[in-house]
Amino acid sequence: MQARPMGWARNPLTEFDQLLSEMSGLIESTVGGAAPAVAWTPLADVTESEDAFHVEIELPGVKSKDINVEANGQELVVTGEIKEKERKGVLRRSTRRTGAFEYRLRLPGEVDTEKINAQMSDGVLAITVPKAEVAKPRHIEISETSESTESSG
Repeated sequence: MQARPMGWARNPLTEFDQLLSEMSGLIESTVGGAAPAVAWTPLADVTESEDAFHVEIELPGVKSKDINVEANGQELVVTGEIKEKERKGVLRRSTRRTGAFEYRLRLPGEVDTEKINAQMSDGVLAITVPKAEVAKPRHIEISETSESTESSG
C-alpha cells in the first residue's frame, strides 16, 4: 500500500476499490488473460403507488444513450457504463465510480412491461413500471340481502 499524505481522509470504499483492482491485477498476472470486470450497483430509491412502481437511480454524468433498461416478467434490469474522463494533470483523489454498472430489481406482483416509461433528468433515471390490471387493488362493494330467516311454526 502507498503512504497517504497528511490531512487526507481515509475512505473505506476507495480502499476497497483499490484492493479489488490490485487483486484483479494479481489474478491477471498469475493466471493470464483479463479478469472479468465487476459491475457495481448505483444508488436507487423504489416506491410503490396504487397503480405503479417508481424507481429512481442516481447516474450523474451518464448519457441516456449509455444506459440499457430491460424488463423481463417481474425483473427490471438497468445496465450501462460510466466512462473514465480524460484528465490533464495528476489526479490526487477520486471517489467517483466508473466502469460497468448493473441494477437489478425483482418487483412483487404482476407488472405491465409494455407500458414501462424511463426518463433521464438531472442525473437521475426515473422509471415508472405500471402494475398490471390484475394486480391493481380494487374496492369491492358489499351488498346487503334481506333474507328472512324466521320460520313460522
